[in-house]
Amino acid sequence: MDLTEEYVETGNTLCSWLGLENRVKLSQGNALAMNLPDATVDKAFMLHVGMNIPDKASLAMEVWRVLRPGGVFGIYDIMEVGGDQLKYPVPWATVAKASSLASPANYKHSLMAAGFQIVSEQDRREFALDFFERLKANSALADGPPPLGLHILMGKEAPTKVQNMIENVSRNRVAPIELIARKA
Repeated sequence: MDLTEEYVETGNTLCSWLGLENRVKLSQGNALAMNLPDATVDKAFMLHVGMNIPDKASLAMEVWRVLRPGGVFGIYDIMEVGGDQLKYPVPWATVAKASSLASPANYKHSLMAAGFQIVSEQDRREFALDFFERLKANSALADGPPPLGLHILMGKEAPTKVQNMIENVSRNRVAPIELIARKA
């Protein structure tokens, strides 16, 4: 589910190309008010979305509502891990007031208050730093950006956003955090 119809259309096209159209259903909508019946989803995941959703408690309650008992919710988001201010722009926000970052503790509190049990938590900072090193190495060898990539979504500020993200992760201001929760 995504707010942006074009992302959903693109995702459905990619699923079709990969033969996944009967296994993956993408739809346009709001994660805080999903147009899904109660207890009808087996598994849900959120990938780099929470940084744009201020109300983590409502998000957790809505995901809990649509998951079946025993359902699993995976989150992979950039989260606050240090106390320093971020350097902007970043991939999801050009200024601080457009960002809705939260700490892993905030996410876990919201999930548990909704009725989830936390199954696991992993700080993926080192993975991100390795990714950025590979990205820099590949960029240095290339004749410009690839035809498809995140730079298309981020626009002309993509190099600055990526550089700031590298700095923010390197200085331990933020990190990608993986949380797995189960509906009790």
